[in-house]
Amino acid sequence: MRLTRLTCLGALPLLATLALAACSSGGSGGGIYGSSSSSTAAGGGTTNTTTTSTTTTSELPIKTASVTTSAGATKTVLVTATGLTLYYHTPDTATSVFTDASTWPPLLAGSSAPSSSTSLAGTLAVLNDANGAQVTYNGHPLYTFAGDSGPGQATGDGLGGVWYVATPDLAKVNLSSAVSATPDPQATATPCAGRYCNPYAP
Repeated sequence: MRLTRLTCLGALPLLATLALAACSSGGSGGGIYGSSSSSTAAGGGTTNTTTTSTTTTSELPIKTASVTTSAGATKTVLVTATGLTLYYHTPDTATSVFTDASTWPPLLAGSSAPSSSTSLAGTLAVLNDANGAQVTYNGHPLYTFAGDSGPGQATGDGLGGVWYVATPDLAKVNLSSAVSATPDPQATATPCAGRYCNPYAP
């Protein structure tokens, strides 16, 4: 009986060594369920990847489409490649543009000049502003609206008296001074509060 007990005690260190070896061979934390990974920044911290709602070059080229506004009017407007209505913000200037991409994602250009798949009377260009390389039409920086759930909608038209759909005949502006574009006479100003209307609102 004494011999059996001593033999068992002598085997304990061997079992502990085997258990440690099995744990250390599990890779980066996944074990039999697979491995997990994280990216480490240069300073040693872990970084996380976040996704923004900014409209990108996948929304080009611009085209035109018929939409129905929240006031019930039917208009021909500029839209993205996926059919989202494009808007302009009347208070924009060359040094101050709307920058809340969660509600009004700016239309950004890639390395090439923006283009359209239909003939437009106005001019497409790029303005390097606080949003990045933002596409403009006749001088107006272009945005989509988070309140539009899909093509054919224009629920942001007239919002707060400062947001309007971008139409092919949109008047030209010079953003070196405050925009004084004439709002669309068919648009009905829709009251709104907060950042939907004004980037400086609380």
